[in-house]
Amino acid sequence: MSNTATNKKGKKKAGTYDKKTYLLWYENMLRIRRFEEKALMMYGQQKIRGFCHVYIGQEAIAAGMMTAIRAEDAVVTGYRQHGIAISRGLDTKSCMAELFGKIDGCNKGKGGSMHFFSKKHRYFGGNGIVGAQIPIGTGIGLAEQYKGTDNLSVTMFGDGAARQGSLFESFNMAMTWKLPVLYICENNHYAMGTSVKRTSNVTDIYKIGCAFEMPSEPVDGMDPEKVHEALEKAAAHIRAGKGPYFLEIKTYRYKGHSVSDPAKYRSKEELKEYQDKDPLKVLESRILDNKIAGKEEIESIKKAIKEEINQAVEFAEASEYPPAEELYTDNYQQEDYPFIKY
Repeated sequence: MSNTATNKKGKKKAGTYDKKTYLLWYENMLRIRRFEEKALMMYGQQKIRGFCHVYIGQEAIAAGMMTAIRAEDAVVTGYRQHGIAISRGLDTKSCMAELFGKIDGCNKGKGGSMHFFSKKHRYFGGNGIVGAQIPIGTGIGLAEQYKGTDNLSVTMFGDGAARQGSLFESFNMAMTWKLPVLYICENNHYAMGTSVKRTSNVTDIYKIGCAFEMPSEPVDGMDPEKVHEALEKAAAHIRAGKGPYFLEIKTYRYKGHSVSDPAKYRSKEELKEYQDKDPLKVLESRILDNKIAGKEEIESIKKAIKEEINQAVEFAEASEYPPAEELYTDNYQQEDYPFIKY
């Protein structure tokens, strides 16, 4: 992903990644942004119902993470998860169809916005209960250790979930057994609408890991380069058998917690300050200013992504709703489970 340029301390200099990587980050981030914008539009037209939490503003995390980990690694996260799923490799057609509640969705239309899933892509959701994915991800790490792989369990959660007791139990277990878990807190500062400062005396969330002597660091989540480098370092530590790692990736969501949240708990000035640091715009400027790629290439990517998202909507609209009997499928692995009839 990068060239061999280093400084005297052996660390990579900023901006040393190759053109392919920069464009991969940009395309990934743009795809997520346009998908989420279209999802909001479709929600406004009542083609998407129920809960919907968009990832707008946090795209650099998804992009930087996916170039730093392997396809074999497991990923599990909370319900603001469309961007992570798309970055993981789920196609936008099946994701949009899932939002529409259609049979061709990645969960046959039965999971909706909060519950994407793909065994093929080692993506374990999309979990609706705040913090529920933390012990799940820890368990996946235990399974990988038991099987003798060097795969990671990338376990992601928001700043609100950092208050859950299951986090402390999971951290203790993971450190005691040196489980291959990369814990990531996507700190967008407001959880469901209450700032970190109002909910905890510990506002630097990464410091929670220090209580367990777990390697823990803060990361700038507005820059895919910094996200990639932090994850690359953490992944190497874990694959070496040294146990878990904790990253607090500081980011910002430009929209409310969900579509029903007007986000009046923050000032317009604060929002504007973060929008001026929009990771998508900053990356595009970096690519153009450093002549990594030309304007024509950027415009070509924009055109292709626009067409892709439009096709995803067409696909979702053309798909059928799941039949009633689908309520009884995919619930139990045992095909002749005797206590479910239809």
